[in-house]
Amino acid sequence: MGYVFLFLVGFGMAVTGGVTMIAYMNFLPAGLSWVDYFVFVAGRVECYFLPVGVSLMLITLQRYPK
Repeated sequence: MGYVFLFLVGFGMAVTGGVTMIAYMNFLPAGLSWVDYFVFVAGRVECYFLPVGVSLMLITLQRYPK
């Protein structure tokens, strides 16, 4: 039960971070370059949810009893 909860928390974090990064891509047509985009994304805390969520899901899948 605990592994399912951790997996779902990781999934939710990954979705939140991914949607946020895609939403921030709307700045590209406004004149920002890719370098400016990545600098902006690196400064936003909610964009770190994507790698944290994916790694939490991977750790949960590795430790899940067979």
